[in-house]
Amino acid sequence: MHEMAITEGMLSVVLEYAEKAGAQRVTGINLCVGEMSGLVDDSIQFYFDFLSQGTLAEKARLTFTRIPIRFRCRNCGAEFEPAEREWTCPDCGSTGGEILAGQEMRVESIEVE
Repeated sequence: MHEMAITEGMLSVVLEYAEKAGAQRVTGINLCVGEMSGLVDDSIQFYFDFLSQGTLAEKARLTFTRIPIRFRCRNCGAEFEPAEREWTCPDCGSTGGEILAGQEMRVESIEVE
């Protein structure tokens, strides 16, 4: 259910920038979503279709780019993308680390008329 609140926030940002740009209509929204964010593309699309009715963004196309998980080993400092269910550093064998990417959700760009 947190997709609804996130979609509301995303739509608010998109509309703010579209209005500042003097756009007549938002035709596309390009989103970057981290693999660890827990966000479901179809849920975001569902809430967007509902929330955008009657706005400049109604019927805009959402495009999702998934951002892979990326860690920095706390032991040796190596950066790596963990294999599925295998979150050990490939250099030193330590488990886990600092998350560098994969939790984000951001509007990368908007397309307007």
